[in-house]
Formats: sequence, structure tokens, C-alpha cells
Amino acid sequence: MAALSIGATASGALAQSTQPTPPATTAGSSTASSAPIPNFDAASIVDRARDLAKKPFVALDTDLPAPFAKLPYEKYVAIRPQPGSATWAGDNVGFALEPLHRGFLFSAPMEINVVENGKARRLGYDPSRFDFGGLQVPSTIPDIGFSGFRVLQPMGPDGFHEVAIFQGASFFRAIARGQNFGVTARALSIRTADPKGEEFPMVRAVWIERPTLANNALVLHALVDSESMTGAYRFTLRPGDITIIDTECTLFTRAIVDGVGLGTMAGMSFFGPANRRNRDDLREGVYETGGLQIHNTNGEWLWRPVSNRETLQISSFINNSPRGFGMLQRERRFAQFQDDDQHWELRPSLWIEPLSDWGEGNVVLVEIPSDAEINENIVCFWRPKAPLQANTEMALSYRQSWCWTPVERPPLAIVTETRQGKGASGKRRRFLVEFTGDIFADAKQVADLKPALSSSVGTIALLRTFVSQPNKTYRLLFELDPASENLSELRLALENNGKPVSETWLYRWTA
Repeated sequence: MAALSIGATASGALAQSTQPTPPATTAGSSTASSAPIPNFDAASIVDRARDLAKKPFVALDTDLPAPFAKLPYEKYVAIRPQPGSATWAGDNVGFALEPLHRGFLFSAPMEINVVENGKARRLGYDPSRFDFGGLQVPSTIPDIGFSGFRVLQPMGPDGFHEVAIFQGASFFRAIARGQNFGVTARALSIRTADPKGEEFPMVRAVWIERPTLANNALVLHALVDSESMTGAYRFTLRPGDITIIDTECTLFTRAIVDGVGLGTMAGMSFFGPANRRNRDDLREGVYETGGLQIHNTNGEWLWRPVSNRETLQISSFINNSPRGFGMLQRERRFAQFQDDDQHWELRPSLWIEPLSDWGEGNVVLVEIPSDAEINENIVCFWRPKAPLQANTEMALSYRQSWCWTPVERPPLAIVTETRQGKGASGKRRRFLVEFTGDIFADAKQVADLKPALSSSVGTIALLRTFVSQPNKTYRLLFELDPASENLSELRLALENNGKPVSETWLYRWTA
């Protein structure tokens, strides 16, 4: 399986047309998604997804006229919106929308509708709203629609800043205040890392409700479609120091679907302390996510560092209706990256909190080998235990927190560093795991701590511990001797009288 490419986006602009919604004219749209909704009702999107699932799948038309067909990256990112072209930019409603141009990796159309006073209208494409950066565009360009959109918020008296991007298949990203874009979420994933090949659901159309300044919330509805299933989504976005996206969805199957991914997210890990892969790089680390955290149904907190692996690795954690899971960036020190351009320490953590009963299933982690830092090679999602049967529907809801640190966090010591390197001899590997917590400032409590360390195969040797009361850290240094084995699952937690005082560190070592 190839790593997912992190596509660049370029801002678009829109025609501020007040004409009635036209019939299905957006390039690549189907009548199921484009039929007008003059009197908007959120329930109609669910009905539309249900009806669409009863019909054969029709792929979106990704063809584009010249000069946008096969548009290279540098010319695509040069396409900019004309100043003042964003919808609601001058209306003092707390948000503005900036449609994104089609081209480069983003050739599929997304129909964009705005809902105002209970009426829905489609945003029409107008090339005069764009600065094409020197690209020669004929005046006869038809309405080619858009590839997605940016969500903007006012910043000062005259400007706006981005808070979210919805573009490409069912991908979207958001940030908290002060962050850079990083991890990507998906409305839906199907057969990720499956030998039969992955299926990529697409957002055919969105309906975005006009916000009000008092609510500081943007509500948008989306119709998702793929070969196997359809979905009706309602996203409620609330930007801030933690940006919240509450997600409600109803899914409908066309056929038996195995390998459905819910709450899917993807991030990049190129190299870091746990796996440098012989990188000759002046930077200390290149990763926007450090690990997967899971809050199990039984209350246990797990921390699984992620790595850029030599071979594809898939890990599954049994977690029926989890309390929460997410990909976190815990390292917030610039010195640990030394990258003045990318600032990996400013990338968001993404935490998923189910708001309904998800039933039996697993949290799945996929680590994909990557030879470039532009690839999102770490993917995680929750997968139902049983395949979804044909002609069925499934409803669920969850909250996404795009944040520096999730509000829900372990009331225990947490892992703040994982390092790995060559051991004393042969295939032996040396590990350093650092825990941080207030408990380590108390000498009496530290005296009673015992590390519970185990490996599925091989033996543990040369275990030593180092405690720093001023830094509130507890560091463990040990070696794994795998003998002739090429894979070992490591597990470590700190205990006091048999009770955990730390989250549980998990790591898969591979030769």
C-alpha cells in the first residue's frame, strides 16, 4: 500500500449569484446530488443518501478543460482568490467560505450550496473571481464547479485566517488557534491497507448553513458516496483554542462492506527518536504525529508511538465502543525538530470521542513505509467487528477535538519520549522510555514504583531506571534481545502496589 500524498490546496473564489438554483449543471454531478432543495431540510440529505444507495454507483466526472487538465503543482498553487471574493466576508457573521479551484490532485468536483433563510442555492463558478498567477485562461471556460472549500474566520479589522479545509475525496482538516495544518480526517474510509485495494468515498455535495455571529458555529451537511455505500453527514464546527467538529452520520450500504473505517485520520511520521532509518538530515525529527492514544472501555489508557516502518505494519486494538482515541503530537519544543519552515511542533492533535454506542470493534493502526515527508503514512480508525450487510443503515455520532492537548487526558503519568537504538550486540535493540508526572516529585511514592515490562518474544535485559524529582520524570533504559525472532510486542506500565500510576506504553519492534 502506498502512503497517501499530502496534497497542497489553493484558494478559489465564487460567483455571488442570487439566481435560483439551476438544474444539475456542475461538472461531474449526478442528479441524486444536484437536484435543487429550494426549501432546505436537513432530513432531506438523509433521504437523499438513502435513495442514492438504492441505485448503482456513478463515478464523478473528473475531466477538466484546458488549461486545468493535468495542471502541475506549481501552477495549481499559484491560483488565488481575488480579494474580497469569499462568501459572507463582509456580512459580519463570524465566518467566510472560500471555494477551491479544481486541478492537480483535486480534479473531482464537489457541489457547494449555501443555505440562507431556509433556502438553498448552488454557488456558481466564475473565472473572473480568480487570480490565475500567469496561467492563460480562455474567457469561454464553462462552470466547472469546485474541488472543495476553506472555512475562514475574521482576524483583525480587515483579514481572515483559515480554520478548516474540506477538499479531496472525503478528506478535511482543521486547526486550533495558533496551529499549522497537519493531520487529516476522513468522513469515511473503506478497506484501508486491504490487499483487495482501498475504496475512497467522495463528497458529492455540501449544504452550508449561514452562521450567526453569536453562535460561533458553522453547520454543514454533506452527501458522501462510494461504490459500496453512501452517507449523510452533519458537521458542526466551533473554532477556538480547541476546535470542535461534532459529527453525526447515517450510512447506507449497497453491498456487504468489510473494512469500514470510522473516525479515520492520517498523519505523517518520517523520522524521529524511535526510528531514524539512517536519515542524514540536519533536523532532529520530522513528524506531525508522535503516537496513537486510546482510552479503552475498561478505563485503561494506552500510548503507542508510531514510526516510519521498513515494511507495512497493521496493529489492531480490541476496543468495543471506545471512550476515545486519537493521533497526538505531544512534542511542542522547537528544539526537537529544528525546522523553521514546517514547525512540526505546531501541528494539531486530533482526538475522537464517541457520542453514541459504536458497538463491538477495534481501533486499527496502519504504519506505511515512506521515503518522503510529504506522505501521510500513519493511519488510524475504528472498525466494526462484523461486516456491514447489504441494504442496511447505521447511525452514529462523535466529537473531534483539534487541539494542543485533548481535554480528556490520562490522570496518570504519561509517556513523553521513546528512543530506540543499537544494542550491545547482534540484533539487540536498546530502548529508552520516559514518563512524566507529578508523582515522580514525591520520593516516597517513587520508592514504591515497579515497572511492569514484558515482550511477546525475546528477553529483556539490562533494565535500569533514572528518576528526576525536579523534572518529574521517570526514565527506563533496557535492551530487547529478540534472538532469532523478527517481531516482538513490548508492553510497559509503572505500578504502585499492583495499581497503574502511568499509561501503558506499547511498541511493536520489527527487524
